[in-house]
Amino acid sequence: MTAFRKPQIALPSKAAPFAIRAERAADVAMREALLDACFGENRHSRTCQRLRDGRAPAAGLALSAMREGKLVGTVRLWHVSAGGRPALVLGPLAVDPACRELGIGAALMHQALAAARARGHAAVILLGDAPYYARFGFSAEKTGALALPGPFERDRLLAIEFRAGTLDGAEGVIVPTGAAIAKRRSVRTLQAHAA
Repeated sequence: MTAFRKPQIALPSKAAPFAIRAERAADVAMREALLDACFGENRHSRTCQRLRDGRAPAAGLALSAMREGKLVGTVRLWHVSAGGRPALVLGPLAVDPACRELGIGAALMHQALAAARARGHAAVILLGDAPYYARFGFSAEKTGALALPGPFERDRLLAIEFRAGTLDGAEGVIVPTGAAIAKRRSVRTLQAHAA
């Protein structure tokens, strides 16, 4: 019997593999640069940023996609109250523009949602393009009576439930509930105390 050998196929550099892992402290500068490149420097004034400011992402739900030692994708989820019901808000999801055809965004979404479900979370909300996020199970079906703390387009407020009925009857403004992060003291404040 003859054994068949699989031919070795050289992958073009554009098809280089990527890995998704938990976000590390060393990723922060690269993540911020990627977010600026994807969303612009005014991204801090966007409505959803109000749900993240001064808060830590949900434990185990900040992911980085790495390719050839470089951060090429990021996603984070945050604790919120959606009309009195605990939920998560996903965002931002960002992928390096040079890597957008590699499936990194979809892989980050699948892994983030699987991790959220495995950690016992019941629902995830996001503000995004409905046709893109529908393939992950998101819809506007349960968000009609919810609002964000600032301007937003109603048809872009989407949710997915891991436990049916979690968002039934949810209404009101979505508010952050995650752990607050300590504000860093400025050098000037520390110097004033030393004097």
